[in-house]
Amino acid sequence: MKPLVKFNVVPKLPSVLSPLKDLAENLWFGWHPEVCALFRRIDPTLWKNSINNPVYLLGRVDQERLEELAEDEGFLSELKRVHESLKEYMAASSENALKKQTNNDCLIAYFSMEFGIVQCLRTYSGGLGILAGDHLKSASDLNYPLVGISLLYQEGYFHQYLTADGWQQENYPENDFSNLPVHLMRDENGNPITVEVLFKGQPVVIQIWRTMVGRIPLYLLDTNTEANPPDIRYTTARLYGGDWEMRIRQEIVLGIGGVRALDRLGIKPNVCHMNEGHSSFSALERIKSLQEKEGISFDAARELVIATNVFTTHTPVPAGNDVFPPELMEQYFSDYARSMGIAFKVLLAFGRENPWDDNEPFGMTVLALRLSAHANGVSRLHSQISQNMWKRIWPKNPTEDIPIGHITNGIHIPSWISQDMSRLFNRYLGPKWMEDPDNVKVWRRIDEIPDSELWHTHERAREHLVSFARQNLRKQLERRGGSIRELEAAMGALHPEILTIGFARRFATYKRATLLLRDKERFVKLLTDPERPMQIIFAGKAHPQDHKGKDLIKEITHFARRENIENRFVFLEDHGIRLARHLVQGVDVWLNTPRRPLEACGTSGMKAIPNGTLNMSILDGWWIEGYDSRFGWAIGHGETYEDKELQDDIESRDLYNLLENEIIPLFYDRGPDNIPKAWVKMMRDAMRDLCPAFNSHRMVQEYTRRFYLGSARRWNELTKNGMAGARALAEWRQKLLTNWDAIRINNIRSGKTIDLPINSSLGIEADIHLTGLDPEDVDVALYYGPLNFREEFVERNIEMMQPESNDGSGNYHYVGFLPCGQTGKFGFTIRIMPSSQKFETPYTTGLVVWAEG
Repeated sequence: MKPLVKFNVVPKLPSVLSPLKDLAENLWFGWHPEVCALFRRIDPTLWKNSINNPVYLLGRVDQERLEELAEDEGFLSELKRVHESLKEYMAASSENALKKQTNNDCLIAYFSMEFGIVQCLRTYSGGLGILAGDHLKSASDLNYPLVGISLLYQEGYFHQYLTADGWQQENYPENDFSNLPVHLMRDENGNPITVEVLFKGQPVVIQIWRTMVGRIPLYLLDTNTEANPPDIRYTTARLYGGDWEMRIRQEIVLGIGGVRALDRLGIKPNVCHMNEGHSSFSALERIKSLQEKEGISFDAARELVIATNVFTTHTPVPAGNDVFPPELMEQYFSDYARSMGIAFKVLLAFGRENPWDDNEPFGMTVLALRLSAHANGVSRLHSQISQNMWKRIWPKNPTEDIPIGHITNGIHIPSWISQDMSRLFNRYLGPKWMEDPDNVKVWRRIDEIPDSELWHTHERAREHLVSFARQNLRKQLERRGGSIRELEAAMGALHPEILTIGFARRFATYKRATLLLRDKERFVKLLTDPERPMQIIFAGKAHPQDHKGKDLIKEITHFARRENIENRFVFLEDHGIRLARHLVQGVDVWLNTPRRPLEACGTSGMKAIPNGTLNMSILDGWWIEGYDSRFGWAIGHGETYEDKELQDDIESRDLYNLLENEIIPLFYDRGPDNIPKAWVKMMRDAMRDLCPAFNSHRMVQEYTRRFYLGSARRWNELTKNGMAGARALAEWRQKLLTNWDAIRINNIRSGKTIDLPINSSLGIEADIHLTGLDPEDVDVALYYGPLNFREEFVERNIEMMQPESNDGSGNYHYVGFLPCGQTGKFGFTIRIMPSSQKFETPYTTGLVVWAEG
């Protein structure tokens, strides 16, 4: 039976409490604990049961309680203060923060399949979503012009619970959008604003929701509307759920539907940032939209889109990048290709490493790389791995020149720091330290904090963690029907004063969650040492289809049942934002044991730093850039192994040795005041040196400086005068393609090349044949650097050559000079590429000519 009429019931707030609605509907509360404290004060039990959801709380609290609060002068005073803070934050200059640097408006659209912002909005699964959420928060704090685009999932990512045998089970409770901090977008007549996409020629209606992340609007797309048949409505039910056909549908909604939703709302971004390959179809839709609205060719539209697209890859293994079989692509995109005026095979070629291989599947990462001027990995090492993974896209370039740079991830410090530590920083760093978290000078004031205050502040966080863990352990046991003895034991688990290690992440096999259990007896001795004990807290989820990951969880939970360690070794279920905060704030050491080089970044270790937690990690991801023996420990020395068993043996022994010989003795080395002075010094050094580097303000500013500003300027250049720049660029690319194969490098001549004195220069000449092209069409460069014993370049440098004369028939005489600024064995060759003055990056053409020996 279905209802005849549907309606919403909303809370009736006394007028003096109306500011609560503003505070509830902006996810700003997610990084401002004073807002959460205000809602907790309304009804602590309801706040906790709501998973910290203020909209749900206001809809469920007794009207009598609201009337009572309307007469509570203390509550009203705090409400006014907090609401004024939000109004002041939102009222900050709306002047486009990047307008002066682009000579025009700049607006970035940030696409991501998931966003982790607050616990109650389950639109995330793990690190990718948390990173995207922190990106929006920092863009908001910096007042940058950015909008987010994602999906609104009816069930979201799963809740985890374990059976009595330790096997992970998944639960998918439905989200009630009417009781979430999201708002359905409606037109002037009150009707939902919708857009359409096609699934195999069938129209699919998409609703648009909005939530505010501080100053940043995040638009969430939803197919669960009566206009769609049941199987289509389910498209946005679960994050990463279903088969490959479900995945391609979700990515059509995100990419194509996302571009159309922004257009329907009148939002005109001139830069698009694709966070991972899931949203790559947005590049195709941007091209199609420009063709239809501006009347330009596919080639001209493609040039404009490439110049203004940014792509971030997060996955260091090929299996983690979505690919679709050609037959599935044909079902969904054959008509789409025709509407763009291109053959379906041409569309497929954009998603293939080898465009001429008809059997190769269509790759979303390949599509994004081919249609983006800017691409990056999320750490320095990850960039190198990505260059090697995707070098087939640029077959004529050496791996080191593959155009995938790196911008190392960062974390939004205000979202992850404990309240006690934040208050301590307010006193010593100044109350506005949060507004400038990447300022090195601000973090130097850490040295002014007395050892006792820094240590005791961290100890309070550990105490909070132990209390939180005990409550969660008891709930876990109650769900499984635990005995009274087990429930009582749970409330005595862990100890608030002993060395505490945390391990919490996705339970994929390469993350090696059980490396600590390699030598169980040795590990048990560390846990149960009567003088210097330690304890460890595990958390994390395995993908529902990853049975090997589930086996790891089962092994850990079985080990935790040993009678002699049950109060020293625990697994907490249902890892999410709230649990993650308690862990990074309260543990003493954050443990990370990936199999190098498979950790793209690993931001959880960054979240530990501002809380005084030290890192012990394999030298992978961000830790290669952040590690220093002054403030953390490295497991191994950055080796890679062919033999995985040998690697696990060696690195587990190194892990035990670090614990036994360095970490545990240092933690328990106390003076008369019971403060571990050397340990506190490491905490202080880590905070001072790492916090200003590994935070999302720095990250967003780096994206802006290196990618966003240049892309926005290119948009302005290419779109003025009726898209004249885009049209000219397309014509120029065709000119290059037509004449490129005729380029020849002849008669290379150089001066003396034996025993050149340091600080001299080497002159080089060459004749370049450019039939059909002009010198301004190409960059002719001396490609040089020091050589190793195999006579390979160790480093690469570029010095441009300049044309001096021509014979009138397309032959140009070029001259260049190489500086000899250091001693050693060097080499050079000559490389010709399309002019970097005309393309945002010349690598997008794939065109290059090298001098032949």
